[in-house]
Amino acid sequence: MNPDELLRIVDAIHRDKNIDKEVVFRSIEAALTSVARKRFGEHEEIKIVIDRKTGLITGYRGEQSIDPEQLTRIGAQAAKQVILQKIREAERDVLYDEYQELLDQIVTGTVQKVEPRAVIVSLPRTEAILPKSEQIPGESRHPNERIRALVTEVKKVGPRLKVVLSRIRPTFVVRLFEQEVPEISDGIIEIKSIAREPGYRTKVAVVSLDQRVDPVGACVGLRGNRIRNIVEELNGERIDIIRWDDDLMVLIPNALQPAKVEEVILCQMLGRAIVLVPEDQLSLAIGRWGQNVRLASKLVGWDIEIMTRDELNEQLEQALLGFASLDGVSEELADRLVGEGFLSYDDLSVIEPEDLMEMGGLTEEQAMHIIAQAEAKAEEAEQLAAEERRRQRQLERERAAAQAEGAPPEPPAPSPEEISEGDAAAEEDSTAEGVTSESEEASA
Repeated sequence: MNPDELLRIVDAIHRDKNIDKEVVFRSIEAALTSVARKRFGEHEEIKIVIDRKTGLITGYRGEQSIDPEQLTRIGAQAAKQVILQKIREAERDVLYDEYQELLDQIVTGTVQKVEPRAVIVSLPRTEAILPKSEQIPGESRHPNERIRALVTEVKKVGPRLKVVLSRIRPTFVVRLFEQEVPEISDGIIEIKSIAREPGYRTKVAVVSLDQRVDPVGACVGLRGNRIRNIVEELNGERIDIIRWDDDLMVLIPNALQPAKVEEVILCQMLGRAIVLVPEDQLSLAIGRWGQNVRLASKLVGWDIEIMTRDELNEQLEQALLGFASLDGVSEELADRLVGEGFLSYDDLSVIEPEDLMEMGGLTEEQAMHIIAQAEAKAEEAEQLAAEERRRQRQLERERAAAQAEGAPPEPPAPSPEEISEGDAAAEEDSTAEGVTSESEEASA
């Protein structure tokens, strides 16, 4: 191999592939060493060195020098293939380092191909895949379309690089806010928490480190232009911007917007918040299919249970009677348990024995006896509920059979869940698409 030609090859690879010259030299040395071993024997001590300035190749077989002409004859074609492989691996390593720095960041690419299980995206100097499971439900893509997505995985697979993208991760929404809201990228506004159900709804809690800057208004933008850009990128996904507060008594009502909250009761031992709302706000607080309360729970990190005051009083009364019926539970202990937020046998079955011992002045044996009773009662209640579900399914099958035979079917009695879901369906008619009422007021 001509030294001048070798230097030109190294320089061209360095410029075209953005690979360090030293990496290229070492790759060629390794390739030539591999080919030489195949000629002289795998167990031979072979060393190939390339002069970085002159391009001259020097070889050693143990202590003996290898004749330069012999080096030239060493499987030129085979060496070429190995060199190309080493160069591809070196190029892959450079891309790997480049895209590793882009993990959890947004990249922009072009849709190259749409497949049933993934979208192939063309990125600078490589390709990436956007799996079906990482695509926003309901969105469709077309070849040559521009697309933005989050880099979630970068991995070496043989001589190639595997880059995986996502559009459903909460971090994707965070990065969109950073791009659209300068105050966030500048550190003036901080996103404290985010909860997302891709394609449907996202709640974002924000706080301002500068009292002169309204965090909600800044995120919404003038006439809602900032939030509108994010909503469009997310294919119409609804976004609620929540004002963060370190006080849970303030944060939880904020998180449940647009519903109006009467009272928040924190049950510290269970990590649960009981939220009381007026009857006409119940379905709004729960949301369609429980979405509003579910996202609010994720946002604040507490289990939130929505109920009216009448429902709470009824549960308190049932819990007092139920706990007092257990062997070893006094009326005073039952009252204290209810006061801590334990409202069912299921709640009591997961209490720590030490906590129960302290609350009731009990021995460990007495506490374990009470917990065992609660577990048995909770299991019995679950079996009764399962039996009721089976009975309802059987009734539905019988009605379907009767209808098929031409007999007029009996109207099925709605279950409590169906009633709740039917009420919750009115939520979308009473709230605006895109932003909560607080966000709209801020934008105004």
